[in-house]
Amino acid sequence: MTLHDRPPVCDYEGSDYQQRFWEQGGRAYEDGAEAVALRHLLPAQGGDLLLEIGAGAGRNTPRYRGYRKVVLLDYSRTQLRQAQERLGRSDRYVYVAADAYTMPFVDGLFDAATMIRVLHHMAEPLRVLQETRRVLRREGLFILEFANKRNLKAILRWALRRQAWSPFTPEPVEFAPLNFDFHPRQVLAWLNEAGFAVEDIRTVSHFRIGLLKRLVPARVLVALDALTQPTGKWWQLTPSVFVRARAQGQPETAEAGAFFRCPACGYALPETRPDLLACPHCGARWAVRDGIYDFKAPVGP
Repeated sequence: MTLHDRPPVCDYEGSDYQQRFWEQGGRAYEDGAEAVALRHLLPAQGGDLLLEIGAGAGRNTPRYRGYRKVVLLDYSRTQLRQAQERLGRSDRYVYVAADAYTMPFVDGLFDAATMIRVLHHMAEPLRVLQETRRVLRREGLFILEFANKRNLKAILRWALRRQAWSPFTPEPVEFAPLNFDFHPRQVLAWLNEAGFAVEDIRTVSHFRIGLLKRLVPARVLVALDALTQPTGKWWQLTPSVFVRARAQGQPETAEAGAFFRCPACGYALPETRPDLLACPHCGARWAVRDGIYDFKAPVGP
C-alpha cells in the first residue's frame, strides 16, 4: 500500500481530545479499568522495543514499563507534542507522525505493539492489522482493544426497537463518521487472517453507566471491573474488549540497524541528517521537526 491508495484517516490534528475527553470527561473509571487490563495482558519483563499505535497524548505510554524503548505513532502532530510535554524527550521515547496503514518501519522490527481505542477509527481494519503484523517480529506480542457492537446496552436497545441495526450481525456499524463498532467474532477472524494467534481476551468497562459512575467511586468500579474482566474468555458483552495475540510465521526479526522505511516505496531509510530522512530509492524526503519524525507527507527539495 502507498500513501496514495490508503483508506481515509481520522485526524486529531489541533484537537484537545486528551483534556476534553479524559481529563475533564469523567472517565477515571474507564482509564483505571484499561490500566488493569494492560497490567494483566503485558508481561512484566517485556522486551526491547514496543510500538504504540495511535498513542495520542501518551495516556497509556507510562504503563509499558517492561520495554526499553517505546515508539509512539500517531497521525496527529498535536497529540504527539502533548505526549512530549507529558513524557519528555529522552532516548526511551521515539515520536512518529504517520498513519497506521503505511507505517514507516521495516519488517519484523518490534517485540510488541499495542492498539488501544484506535481500531474503531479504521475503515479497513484487516489492512491495519496486516500492517501491524508486518512490523512485528515472529512471536511478537500484540495487545488490541476494540469497540464491541455486541454489548449489553446495544442488545437491550435492539430488543426494545430503539436502534435499527442488529448487534449480532458480523458487519461493523459506523455510528459516526470514521467511528465503528465491531462484532467480536469478526475481529478474531481478522486477527487470524492477518497472522495472529489469540492467547487471551478480557472484557473491560462492565460498569460504563452514567448513573453508576456518578454514585459509585471510580476506584470501587475499577476493582469490580478487575474481578469481571477474565469472563472475556467465555463471552463479550462490554463496550470495550482487549485481546492479547501473538504474531505467527514470517517476518523474522529485522536486520541489525534497520529501523525506518519509506512509506512511499517501502525502501529502508538511512539516517543521514538529524532533520531529514531522504529515500535513496524514490527520492522522497521526510522531515524531523522538534523531535517528531514526520511521515504524513514528504517535503520538497
